[in-house]
Amino acid sequence: MLIKTKKNHQLSEQQVTDESVYHSRRDLLKKLGYLGAGSLLAQSVSANAGALDFFNSEKAVLFQRQALKYVQASESSQILTPEAKVTSHNNFYEFGTNKGDPLENAQEFNVNPWQLSISGEVDKPFTLGYDDLFKRFPLEERIYRLRCVEAWSMVIPWVGFGLAELIKKAAPNSRAKYVAFETLYDPKQMPGQDSRRIGGGVEYPYVEGLRIDEAMNPLTFMSVGLYGKTLPAQNGAPIRLVVPWKYGFKSIKSIVGIKLVEHKPPTTWNRLADNEYGFYANVNPEVDHPRWSQASERRITTGGLFARNRIATLPFNGYGEEVSAMYKGMDLRKNY
Repeated sequence: MLIKTKKNHQLSEQQVTDESVYHSRRDLLKKLGYLGAGSLLAQSVSANAGALDFFNSEKAVLFQRQALKYVQASESSQILTPEAKVTSHNNFYEFGTNKGDPLENAQEFNVNPWQLSISGEVDKPFTLGYDDLFKRFPLEERIYRLRCVEAWSMVIPWVGFGLAELIKKAAPNSRAKYVAFETLYDPKQMPGQDSRRIGGGVEYPYVEGLRIDEAMNPLTFMSVGLYGKTLPAQNGAPIRLVVPWKYGFKSIKSIVGIKLVEHKPPTTWNRLADNEYGFYANVNPEVDHPRWSQASERRITTGGLFARNRIATLPFNGYGEEVSAMYKGMDLRKNY
């Protein structure tokens, strides 16, 4: 039997969640025994009709209830962001540039059928269908901080599996130095992809990339759910990347392609403004964005849009113990 010892940033769910919320969630999981509950789904999840059919069926998959919890040790930063905030305050330009646009414009987004291909410098390329996203790998819940480059942040309980497990299945070869990701391109469903006014003039499809060691890091996560439910469309359904030590724009949503490549792949925001958005995008309070400071952030809680809730930003978003060794000897001001 494996026994995991907690690091200083790993707290239990009871320590980070309001007590009433904690007990209601645990009671729910005991009664249901699986991920998702249609009677409790927020209105914002209605776009995921196909996903709900799966998670509410008798075939719904179990996920680890005692998974690792990566939560900031600071007393003032332990409370989960309310679910309603997580599902209504989003950057997903494919559905619009205002924070509320994705919730409004993604309600008809169809996630089933879906195909996610894993290809490139691998010996065993394969494709995952919609059901495979939930059945091929054991699911677990992880509580991660999400730090946006715009200097706001959340604490979110994601459900999913480690990206490393997916990559291992593909058997990468020695030429696989980077991992490239691509979002679905479907202007009929994603109005921002076909309209400069709605989509902010970004070149689509959205693409991102990681070094292979970053992709294989145990913290790098493929999420198919949050708050014990399938991902709402506005949060990147049916599957998205979560890289908690990097700014949020690295965590690409609604992924259809993962390709292992030899050379550094293009990334959307770096291509658009390389002086503002670097390839690495590691959270760094000592390297400001050209237009604002990154030394602190506004933690989104129960307050309104202009609630202060300011906290200090931590290097690597507080995950330095797990990831800083990957950047030893690098100039993090140059490699921002």
